[in-house]
Amino acid sequence: MSLEITLVGGPTAVLDFDGFRIVIDPTFDPPQSYPREDVPITLVKTTGPAFTPEALEPVHLVLASHEHEDNLDHLGRRFLANSRKGLTTVEAAAKFGENVAGMEPYESVSLPMPDGRELRVTAVPALHGPDGVWQVSGPVIGFVLTGTGVPTTYISGDNSWLEVIDEVQQKCGPIQVAVLFVGGARFEALGGDYLTLSNEEAVKAAAVLEGATIVPVHADSWAHVSQTSSELRELFEQEGLGDRIRALEPGQSTVLG
Repeated sequence: MSLEITLVGGPTAVLDFDGFRIVIDPTFDPPQSYPREDVPITLVKTTGPAFTPEALEPVHLVLASHEHEDNLDHLGRRFLANSRKGLTTVEAAAKFGENVAGMEPYESVSLPMPDGRELRVTAVPALHGPDGVWQVSGPVIGFVLTGTGVPTTYISGDNSWLEVIDEVQQKCGPIQVAVLFVGGARFEALGGDYLTLSNEEAVKAAAVLEGATIVPVHADSWAHVSQTSSELRELFEQEGLGDRIRALEPGQSTVLG
């Protein structure tokens, strides 16, 4: 089975397993600001998506790692609400209809694919920032996708902890494809610590994930992103890992055999 990954923008990407199409962390709003009430920050979207929601149809499954606007904006929430099937955190799912189910870490569900095979989706943990931050940022999950002929695919969500990635590799691996949320997201008002993987930590994550192909997302379209995927590709090349990364710009695709 081949896997085609298309970057829509920010954390939003399409994973197409031979016609079974998954959208992760849908964000389709035009550029705008999102003041937060719980913390003294404002999320600023700088660039709209490369594709409209309609251009991505048919979509069989939507995966939402959590509810922050840079991972699930206004139009993204509508997209999830109207999806055939959505999976997200238990807390987020409670705000949607029966088509959206909540998952706890290491809970799994199996979904039928058009060719008769099943795709198994396992929720995995994610920690959104350092100690003292992730506890108040709200629950976040990642996902691991497996099945007959399906490359074992890890979607990290907004996780900044290498220990979490190592645990996922040990429990669900070996991972063959890793969609890592990178970009070194940070806010000075929250101490300036990275809330997603920095480029330097992404290189370390690649070592933990051994031979996995790395596809970075969440490195564009938002003002709080401090590093780009092209900079990450350069760093991988400097470290002799250039053959393991597929760094995309919004609108670009890569096919993994």
